Amino acid sequence: MELVCPAGNLQGLKVAIESGADAVYLGFRDPTNARHFSGLNFSLKSARTAIDFAHFHQKKVFVALNTFPQAHNWATWRDAVDRAAELQIDALIVADTGVMDYACEHWPELRLHLSVQASATSAEAIRFYHERFDIQRAVLPRVLSLAQVQRVCADSPVDTEVFGFGSLCVMVEGRCLLSSYVTGKSPNNFGACSPGEFVRWTETDRGLESRLNGVLIDRYGDEECSGYPTVCKGRYYVDGTPGYTMEKPVSLNSVPILPNLLQAGVSAIKVEGRQRSPAYVRRVTRILRAAIDSCMRDPETFTPASDGMAELANLSEGSQTTLGAFSRYWQ
Repeated sequence: MELVCPAGNLQGLKVAIESGADAVYLGFRDPTNARHFSGLNFSLKSARTAIDFAHFHQKKVFVALNTFPQAHNWATWRDAVDRAAELQIDALIVADTGVMDYACEHWPELRLHLSVQASATSAEAIRFYHERFDIQRAVLPRVLSLAQVQRVCADSPVDTEVFGFGSLCVMVEGRCLLSSYVTGKSPNNFGACSPGEFVRWTETDRGLESRLNGVLIDRYGDEECSGYPTVCKGRYYVDGTPGYTMEKPVSLNSVPILPNLLQAGVSAIKVEGRQRSPAYVRRVTRILRAAIDSCMRDPETFTPASDGMAELANLSEGSQTTLGAFSRYWQ
């Protein structure tokens, strides 16, 4: 299984490759990618340097064009496709059918991967994208149970990729409008959930408060870990009781089920986190590299390393991890 790691900047890309990534994925400094935050992503010059570095080390570079253009700004996405192709990247990660169609027509040799943002949850959906746009790999949405992943992989006409570690969301990839509702900027079009310009932290007599465009998302006690304020991970009063109504601050960790994913035929394990620091990328990549190598050597006796699992827990949101939808007990 290939290990695909995030690169929010050039330093992050270098440490991911040096720590054992087989491939890295990055975005340009515009709304064409779903981590459109200030200080992240790549200019044309830094992208060229990054690709040269990766290819020198015989590693792959994928570019994420995984948001959805509108009629008035189509040129931005079109130009990003052209830029990626001219940089001779190894694959373009795409979600929008218009972007796919343009890439197929103008750059037929460019390898396309179907983004998780396309929400293709069945082999039939993947087959459509493969037949119409020659998609060569599909990143599966994080709503599928392990049994569903096994069924999709068995019938998929192309390679499949799943998320192995990183932040979870309300898990409606490509369709979530919560941040748009509060800020007026959609993660599907603008490329950032909870854009930093709308985030505020305030010390109050009642505790540390996080707000998004003035909306109170959470309030933390002295000993509580605080997370980045997103609507889906806020605490709200329901019937007079406060709690995490939609999603808890927690990270996905699929290391315990690597043998199951390998047996299912999953081709790649992906780490979420282009917004994270290079130090985070280094630590997570090393742990995932060791785990995948161990699993590949002997999947029958594979056991996650306890020190690695403890470190992943410390690096996760809310200092806790989950198997997420993989472990749906009713399937």
